[in-house]
Amino acid sequence: MQKISSRISSFPHFVSLPISSSKIRKMAQSINHEEVHNLLVTVARQAGDIIVRAVPHVQTSDTKKNTADLVTETDKAVETFINNALKEKYPDFDFIGEETYKPGMRLTDKPTFTCDPIDGTTNFIHTFPNVCVSLALCVYKLPVVGVVYNPYTTHLYSAIKNQGAFLTMPMRSDNTAPGNAPILPQKIRLPRRSKPDPLLGLENALVAVEYGSDRTGHNYGIKTRAYTKLAAAKEDGGKMVHSLRSLGSAALNLCAVAAGQLDVYWEGGCWVWDVAAGWLILEEAGGIIVDGNPGNWSPAVDCRRYLAVRPAPSGQKEIVEEFWSVLDGDMDYKP
Repeated sequence: MQKISSRISSFPHFVSLPISSSKIRKMAQSINHEEVHNLLVTVARQAGDIIVRAVPHVQTSDTKKNTADLVTETDKAVETFINNALKEKYPDFDFIGEETYKPGMRLTDKPTFTCDPIDGTTNFIHTFPNVCVSLALCVYKLPVVGVVYNPYTTHLYSAIKNQGAFLTMPMRSDNTAPGNAPILPQKIRLPRRSKPDPLLGLENALVAVEYGSDRTGHNYGIKTRAYTKLAAAKEDGGKMVHSLRSLGSAALNLCAVAAGQLDVYWEGGCWVWDVAAGWLILEEAGGIIVDGNPGNWSPAVDCRRYLAVRPAPSGQKEIVEEFWSVLDGDMDYKP
């Protein structure tokens, strides 16, 4: 018995030991979502302080696969800080983070924190301020609490399942009396427009896409052909979207769709830690997320292919089907 105990205690922190369905159910029922939300907000802001104090340099970064797939010392330090903070409060929950991920790790029914310590590492290295900390709690493989925080703009997006989605951002105060702060944080329900416009097809859409770090092969070909068709004039067989945006952060892209600032975001190749928080924020705002490949209206959170559509009183289903019609094949990303 002593040998078994010593072996278990030596396992890395990311290993999940078998657990019964009844214990998972008890764990899930005991979760105080508001308490988790408040902790994630606090931890995200503290992690953001680490990010903005850091001075990233290309020479201090490592490449994971190629020169476009980057990780810095700050990514690793922030994830370690977050993991320690969450494990201190919730030691029995699992943790899947970008920098500590091991092949084969998947979401399970067990309560699991997902963490992208710096979503937008390339932006961070280039000091382009579209960077965020993305944190979520998933239960039964679905996000129930999500927080996305950009430490440069101090915009904080958050959601709790069935309680709506919100953006907390600095806004100028109308109270100009001496001693009052000129700028105060204000919490705004998403989407930004309380009565969003209907979706009127791709020709009226602002669409977000990302190139990712894989720049060759089957998936890259599907992406680039789709980008060309989305942007091209109608007389050339294109959809003539208003424009394409590539802002470098999956989590912030999803939040922009939730806010109604982007109409559509299509992605292939990102991971559960990139999307779990933004997924919940989008759904709570009234948006939808479907498979990035045609035909699947109910994808898994960790399927690695996504098509997100903003909140709208009509046109969501139609724009999904129109987008799917643009694609000339299925992306193939292994979980």
